[in-house]
Amino acid sequence: MQALELAALLDNSPDGVPAALEAIAGFDAALVDGFARVSECQSAALSALAGAVAGSPLSQPVAQAVTSSTTGALGSEQLSALAAARAALVGAVHDALLEHLDKALGRNRSEWNAAPVPTTPSPLAAGARAWLGELAITGWRGVDHDLVAAADHTIEALLAEPATRRLAFLLDGFTAELSASAPIATAERLPVRRWADLWTRALLLSWRGTDSVTDQVTGRLLPLAVDTHEHGTAVQAQIYGVLETADAPPRRVRVSVAAAKVETIVGPAIWQLLGAHNQLLTALAQHRVLELTDMPLSASGDLIWHDDHAKAGEPADPFVTATVLLPRAQAPAAAPLDRDPVHIAEPVLLEGYRIDDGALELDGHRLRVELDALPASGPLTAVAVRASSAMIGLLRWDANGWSVRPLAIQRKVKSTLTALHGGDWALGPTDPKIAKAQAKSDAVAVLRERAGRLLRK
Repeated sequence: MQALELAALLDNSPDGVPAALEAIAGFDAALVDGFARVSECQSAALSALAGAVAGSPLSQPVAQAVTSSTTGALGSEQLSALAAARAALVGAVHDALLEHLDKALGRNRSEWNAAPVPTTPSPLAAGARAWLGELAITGWRGVDHDLVAAADHTIEALLAEPATRRLAFLLDGFTAELSASAPIATAERLPVRRWADLWTRALLLSWRGTDSVTDQVTGRLLPLAVDTHEHGTAVQAQIYGVLETADAPPRRVRVSVAAAKVETIVGPAIWQLLGAHNQLLTALAQHRVLELTDMPLSASGDLIWHDDHAKAGEPADPFVTATVLLPRAQAPAAAPLDRDPVHIAEPVLLEGYRIDDGALELDGHRLRVELDALPASGPLTAVAVRASSAMIGLLRWDANGWSVRPLAIQRKVKSTLTALHGGDWALGPTDPKIAKAQAKSDAVAVLRERAGRLLRK
């Protein structure tokens, strides 16, 4: 990413984005107090949402939903229409920002051409819609533990069916957040945008059937970098890379693997939870190519990982891959429900910059660096990032504009150029001090040993 590309990205913004964000924010604020009794302010927000989708296929159902809101007759179909309108606006913002990014960086992106997902959802989803409807009528301020607990049986039933687990996991996390905040009536600050996002996504998922994998690929995967997401009960590693096959130009793809965990498993120990993906972890730790055979690939560019369909091969420097292949790799299209600015995560190579006061500066252009997002599962630290001269990172966007999340860096250590990658410790810490500390307090080994005792008894 050159200075001119960064300038093109930062110095201009797509038309219409502020107006769309204002309409979205108005609807999100209306959800705070719920739709049991729609106030004048809420009515104006709903009318603005309807106006924003006027002329689209959503125009009539959304207008009818707005009319129903004034009579207190909002059912699941009317609320679903409002959720669809909100998702359409969020998707329009996402598309405008991504188009702007592609133009600034000169990238090519695939068109979404997957077969439509069948709208024949499981009958179990009706219970989820009913609860989500009650949530919208009540509003965030009215949420208490009883309302949250009312979703428990629905979530349990959804978890029992493989086809509805995506919705189940989303509702499980959503209810956990609401429960941790309840009672919400007196809370000073609410994550209004986030809860509206979760409510919208869950409601739309409840109408969808099962997604299908569209392709199987055989070729070479050259990993670029890994982004790890760690929570109290789960960990996920998202690997970004370039896929080379015999029948297509280079494509940018992503691999996501996850595992459940407990809060005591943190830092480098999380890689042990992903040990079933040995070939993938070997490629990350040793910077190797992955030879793939009949690996499932979705239309959104996500490889559905099966470790027995992959084999770690020859060495491949991620910074060379980022220099040679990344600029001309075909970027994937976003899945319909993933068209949200929060999901923008575009891998880029940055060079020749300096970092000062939490921002990367390149020829007078400043890009915010997410130094507070560095995971403890790898060798990247804020000090190392500040001293770097090259970076593989993810371009992201939020209410504060564009930012970059560091995933790998190059810096000079005693006049020697040294690379640090977020996946360097995938097979165990390479830092002797970190390895010694982990050996003394290996939470994973302790838990496995205790589980073995229980099973023997």
